[in-house]
Amino acid sequence: MKELSTGKKTASIVCLIGGAALLAAALVLDITKSGAPYRGAFLVIGIIGILVGLFIFPTLKHHRTLMNIVFLFPLLFAFLVTVIIPLILGIRYSFTNWDGIRFTKEVGFENYAKMFQQPSFIWSILITFLFVVVNMIMVNLVAFLLALLCTSKIKGLGFFRASYFLPNLIGGIVLGYIWQFIFANVVTKLTTAVSGSRYSMLADTKTAFIAIIIVYVWQYAGYIMLIYITGLNTVPGDVLEAASIDGTTPSQTLFLIKIPMIAPTITICTFLTLTSAFKQFDVNLALTNGTGSVADFMGAYLTNGTEMLALNIYNTAVIKDNYALGEAKAVLFFIILAAVSILQVWVSNKKEVEL
Repeated sequence: MKELSTGKKTASIVCLIGGAALLAAALVLDITKSGAPYRGAFLVIGIIGILVGLFIFPTLKHHRTLMNIVFLFPLLFAFLVTVIIPLILGIRYSFTNWDGIRFTKEVGFENYAKMFQQPSFIWSILITFLFVVVNMIMVNLVAFLLALLCTSKIKGLGFFRASYFLPNLIGGIVLGYIWQFIFANVVTKLTTAVSGSRYSMLADTKTAFIAIIIVYVWQYAGYIMLIYITGLNTVPGDVLEAASIDGTTPSQTLFLIKIPMIAPTITICTFLTLTSAFKQFDVNLALTNGTGSVADFMGAYLTNGTEMLALNIYNTAVIKDNYALGEAKAVLFFIILAAVSILQVWVSNKKEVEL
């Protein structure tokens, strides 16, 4: 047994030294810009060698903890590189005159002051909050009703569940263009046949905003429905049976037993719909591209009547080539989303305790 342990230790040390040597060689080749065909191979083999060496090392005191860290490292590193570092850099750039490549001076809170002087940006914030409130109610209501239907004793439940979930599989850009065709052609033909006048919902700001809501609910309700189905299936059958024996009506069973018992599920669903609605971008871009007239808002005539906050940030940074101002808006967007999400979870958890 001791010889086996010594052999594993020797093999582990060889793997660690060999892996470290290959990593060093890959680094030297990268710095000297030579040995291009071998750099990638040295890097990959070196990393594998170090991982194998750590895994088979027999006398490491905290071996399990170290291996957990090693195998979690790729995920944590990716999260750091793609989320944390860009967030910090974005906050930093929002206080400069950054043009997407470099910045030449610090401007302090100039970008933040400038964005609040734009009526179009204030309008985007207002309609985004309205969109979030309406969709939190509509998506959860529709999804819960669909979940009740799909947990009943009707035939073909698998077909109904798949049908309701299917719209969520369609990408937002594709979905937006599909519904744009429906609103611009199918709906207009129906209005012509019924009223004799050709009318498109996308032609007016108010009805275009309603059209975005319809598409979003149609797409997202099926996904939230599956979560509600899971919650409803966790309600103990003996509790429902006892309630039935006591003579409760279906509505009493729903409001006094099922809904209180799936309170954690409701919290999850409201959180998901809130964050998703706040970040709405692709359907907004494909369906209306934010267009729509607003006659008089803060003394200005607006042409971005259906432009929500995420699309406004994109247009500011990419389309208008003002990256520093776009970063400032994105930072504010992050603060709003984080604050509202935390508040929503706190209120929902408080309601769970009361129920």
